Order: sequence, then C-alpha cells, then structure tokens
Amino acid sequence: MLIECKNDKEKVAMGLLSYLSDFKNLANLKDEIQLNKSSAEFCLYLYRSKAPNFIGVIGTQSSKHFVIIRYISFAPDYRKVKYEARAVQELAQNNPSKVITAVPEYIYLIKYLKKDTEK
Repeated sequence: MLIECKNDKEKVAMGLLSYLSDFKNLANLKDEIQLNKSSAEFCLYLYRSKAPNFIGVIGTQSSKHFVIIRYISFAPDYRKVKYEARAVQELAQNNPSKVITAVPEYIYLIKYLKKDTEK
C-alpha cells in the first residue's frame, strides 16, 4: 500500500532514504525532505506490504501528464523485485490519467507496468 508521506512519518521516510547513496549525507537528506514538503510537484510515498511497518519509499515528481519516479528505496530485507513491482504498479493505479516514467537510473522500473511481475 502506497501512502503519501506526511509530517508524522517523516523520520520513517528519512530512514528509508538513508539507504540511498545520495542521501547518506544528513544535509542532503534534510534538503530532500524540505523539497517534498514545500513543493506540490514533488512527493514521497511510503510503501507497506503485508508487514505492519513501512518497507520502502518512492520519490516522485508530477506534472499535468506525467509522474516521474526519481528514486526508490527499500529496507534491506525487502529489496526484491516483487516489492518494487507492486509499488510501481500501485503508483500507476493511483495515477490512471498520467504516464509513469523514471529518471535514467530507475527506468528499469517501467517494465513492471507492462506485465504482472511476481518473482
């Protein structure tokens, strides 16, 4: 289940983002959180599977016709194709009138929209 990150879940998002090399630096991490708070164009979604805790985060940038996946990060025990696929598929379901795309580093995620991946 994808849930838009709100202030009360900020620390959870920061923890999941810290797995990405770009956000190992605390200043970069705080800047990213602030960007997502201050701009309606940028959004963080927390992902929860059947577990009670959030296991991943997706950072997006939206426009009138597109949602761009800027990054995706999962807790170490959940770095599996099935979780990435489910999160990206749910993002597409939540934005039916928009085209889902990604920055070059994460373009491989788009293949999950073309077929149901259950690996």
